[in-house]
Amino acid sequence: MSGLENPKSASARIWRSTAFGLLSFGLSSCSLAVLNPVGPVGAGDAAILINATVIMLAIVVPTILLAFWMAWRYRASNPRAEYLPYWSYSGRIEAVVWSIPILTIMFIGGLIWIGSHRLDPFRPLSSSKPPVEVQVVSLDWKWLFIYPKNGIATVNQVVIPTGTPVHFSITSASVFNAFFVPRLGSMIYAMPGMISQLHLQSDESARLRGISAQFSGDGFSDMQFEVKSVPDAEFETWMKSAQATDLPLDRDVYGKLLQQSERVQPATYRLADPELFNAIVQQTIPPGPGPEAESRQHAGRETSTGGKD
Repeated sequence: MSGLENPKSASARIWRSTAFGLLSFGLSSCSLAVLNPVGPVGAGDAAILINATVIMLAIVVPTILLAFWMAWRYRASNPRAEYLPYWSYSGRIEAVVWSIPILTIMFIGGLIWIGSHRLDPFRPLSSSKPPVEVQVVSLDWKWLFIYPKNGIATVNQVVIPTGTPVHFSITSASVFNAFFVPRLGSMIYAMPGMISQLHLQSDESARLRGISAQFSGDGFSDMQFEVKSVPDAEFETWMKSAQATDLPLDRDVYGKLLQQSERVQPATYRLADPELFNAIVQQTIPPGPGPEAESRQHAGRETSTGGKD
């Protein structure tokens, strides 16, 4: 036997290695939060992302392969490649060139149209259990969660029962922001003077990370919160312990939370003002200073010192 490897077996080995590498890359991407949902909304979002990607790959992959084939087929050293510089209109070629993009647009458009209606954030989730009401306020640079029916509030932490829908009413006490729990799905804006609605549900007991998905100043990168999805019994226990806390959330305490602060640790309060959220939305309570105020203060410090601090 010759010591040289059979070209066919070498080619097969290269193709197997390439396929294995692509498969490993694809599986590793599943660890991303968006592709690892724990609820029906997140699963719907992930399905749209995956299906749209597959539809687009139906064009992208053949196009890339055809480009390599054309370069190999019509290389200068290939005397068998027929060179036809003069050609005329071809209805078949035009039909192929235009029909594939049109079909792709139709498939993706239909996929998104159906998904956007089925996953409408204002649409309540179908469940035999009544939803848990949570009011969300975006502050600089932290999140305030109010449970109006339970008389409690938390900062940078929200606890929800597993398998129960949660109705979030979301606003901002400062600038525009975006509320997003990647594994639960459906990012939505928090806007001053307005209420956005979002219905989510976690079907597994888990600790999830929520983030601010809209740049809002210097403390934006640390404006995160924790979502704890716990069984019903554990949720009731936590609720009772939160209601027994000595820390009241009234307008004076809220005024302190309204000031800019970064890396705020989770805290639990007893809701002393049931109309606090409505007052924030209607802006009868003045909004927070916003990142522009911090920027002006920073600029003032630079001017007074003749340079950066």
